[in-house]
Amino acid sequence: MDLKVITLFLLSIVVVWTIYRRARRNFGRQPVNARRLQVRIGVFAVLGALVLFGSVADMALLGALIGGIACGATLAYFGLQHAKFEVTAQGRFYTPHTYIGLFVTALFVSRVAFRFLTVYLNPYTASQSNQSPFDAYPKSPLTLAIFGVLIGYYVLFNIGVLRKSRDLVLSATDASNS
Repeated sequence: MDLKVITLFLLSIVVVWTIYRRARRNFGRQPVNARRLQVRIGVFAVLGALVLFGSVADMALLGALIGGIACGATLAYFGLQHAKFEVTAQGRFYTPHTYIGLFVTALFVSRVAFRFLTVYLNPYTASQSNQSPFDAYPKSPLTLAIFGVLIGYYVLFNIGVLRKSRDLVLSATDASNS
């Protein structure tokens, strides 16, 4: 087998597994793992900052990214309003709003799939300009807007989960001390 085919196959498996894990976190009661949530916040914030700094030179790209982040923040706000939080003897848990999380995931997956299909169905366009077919990703306002939704939603939703679950524990501790 060709090395490119093997690499593409392995990369596809990793992407599908990651998408599956991300989508699975939108269903049912989830444990609040503060460390994992903090790492997610950090990773998404760093990715967002890198893309933000890369798009500062083009106002259309910057506007699309900031608009996407604002939409993601709005979705995170509504997602937190509809999430359920609880403290049990087993620990802290939250149940996210299924449809909001799935919408954000599906939006991102749809854009990535569309872009891969575009490159796959028309591979010679990248070879004509002697560029990687993935160089156009950060130059598309639509892609940056969708990426902004993803960043805004997951950073703010995870921060909200940490804060609400911490406040819930503090209020439960105060009630038990009374």
